Order: sequence, then structure tokens, then C-alpha cells
Amino acid sequence: MKALIPTGILGLMTLMASAQSPKPEAPPTGALEKIAEALPDKPFAKPAKPRKVLVFSKTNGFRHGSIATGKSALTEMGKKTGAFETVISDDLANFETDKLKGFDAVCFLSTTMNVFAPHKDELAKMSDADKEVAVKNEERYKKNLMAFVKSGRGFIGIHAATDTCYEWPEYGSMINGYFDGHPWGANQKVSVKVEPGQEKHPLVAMFEGQNVEFPEEIYQLKAPYDSKAVHMLLRLDTEKTDMTVKGIKRTDGDFGIAWARHWEKGRVFYCSLGHNHEIYWDPKVVRHYLAGIQWALGDYKVEVKDAAPTR
Repeated sequence: MKALIPTGILGLMTLMASAQSPKPEAPPTGALEKIAEALPDKPFAKPAKPRKVLVFSKTNGFRHGSIATGKSALTEMGKKTGAFETVISDDLANFETDKLKGFDAVCFLSTTMNVFAPHKDELAKMSDADKEVAVKNEERYKKNLMAFVKSGRGFIGIHAATDTCYEWPEYGSMINGYFDGHPWGANQKVSVKVEPGQEKHPLVAMFEGQNVEFPEEIYQLKAPYDSKAVHMLLRLDTEKTDMTVKGIKRTDGDFGIAWARHWEKGRVFYCSLGHNHEIYWDPKVVRHYLAGIQWALGDYKVEVKDAAPTR
């Protein structure tokens, strides 16, 4: 005869099981409507061919709550404008050479730490043989991604893409620096300006030379960050932003926010905005994303001047 479990205990067990299950990621209520309203109707340039972008958001460190909002914004951006199709996936198999060939660009959306290695919890359960396989896979995926970009494809980094792959110097050189703290937190109002002299550049023309101000987490970057090595597009306006906040390490006032660069035959676009959900329905910011993505895809033929990469 089976023992009966009291309904109270059964309910508690169900609650505990539910609490242990990861919560599905989703944008906040009303976000999709706001994103749809903010997005432009047309692309900046007609795609030369159907474009496909891999949106990858694996995290082995902090995971941003806005990732789901970013995924929705990028997906709807591609659909509404016809500029590209997104494939939302954290499957590392996409970094095998034969799979990468199917994409025109890869977007790292708030990735963190070594995304090509197993998570530490997963690693703790692996045998020595499995760990050896994981190391070989990691090396291959990194080599494949770098070859993909250098061959003439695109790489797009959003927000925490600079908080990624510290152990891979060539990645840091490609994206132009690593995260070194965010003195300005998510609730801190900041002022973002267009790089002086770039007011009419197509990748930032949507700002019309005017600052945008909103609460947002702003990064400071460390080596190999070099604002002179890239085509700088947006910066923190230190004259209109509180510079008395704690945690500022840079003494040169050089807080780049968005830039573009060539990487051999490839194109790299990075923007550190994207911590807060609201960024993904700011009309000027999403147009900036679209312009940068279309440039990285090779469709928006605009001039980008950058220094020859040193590595």
C-alpha cells in the first residue's frame, strides 16, 4: 500500500521544485509594443542579399535581465526593416566552420566571461577526458570565429561583449578593450554625446549632433582599449555627467561608448549601451544599432577610418 503524501507537503514540494527551475527570460510587460513603435520602417541600405545574424548571449558570469529585451529588439528590427534575419541561439555548435558559413555576422549580446568554455558548475561535474575535449572545442571555436570575421564577415558587440573572453587577447584587441567597472550604475542619469567632428557621419547622424540623456550603466574600459585605434562614434559627455561618482579609474576622461573598425577584411561594430531595458526602445539608439549592424553586414557602405590593428 502506497503512503499518502499530505497535500500541504505535496504543495511545498511542488513549490520547491518550481523555485529550483530557471525562470524563463522575457521582456517586461509592454516592451514589445514600445520596441515596435521605436523601430524604423526601412533599412538604411537595401541588403545586397538576404542576411542572417547569429545573436549569441551565453554568460559564464553576470547575466543581464535585459538580454531578452535585446533579443526581441534585434529580431523585430530585422523583420520590420527587412535588413536581416536573426538566429537566436547559445548553441556552441554554431561556431563550427560549416555552421558559421551560414551567417553574415555574429552578435555578442551582453555575453560575459569565457563563453566558449563550460560553466564552472558544469565543469565541476566533468571527467578529465571531458575537460580535455572541452578545451579543444574552446580553441577551435575561438579560431573559427576569428577566421570568420577576418575573412570579411561582421562582428557586433552590445553592452557586456567587452566583459567577455579576458583570457583571449586577440578578442580584446578586436573589440578594442575590456570592461573595467561601471562607475555610472543603471539608475545614474548620464549624458552621451556624438564624437566631435562626427555629427554628420551616417552611423550617428540620427542623433543630429545632440546629446541623449537617460539612466544607463556606462562602462570604463582597460587595455587594450585605444580610442584612437577605432572610428569613435559616441562618448560619455564628462561635462554633463556626474564625475564625482565612485569607481572612476581613468584620469583622461576617455570613456568611449560606441565605435566601428575594420578587422582585416571584416567589420566590427560595438556599442556599450544596453544594460537597461529602455535602451532597446529608444528611437535614436535603435537606429544607431541598425546603422552599425548594416555596416557590419557590409550593406551600409559608409566610410570608417581606423588605425591598423596591432596585435
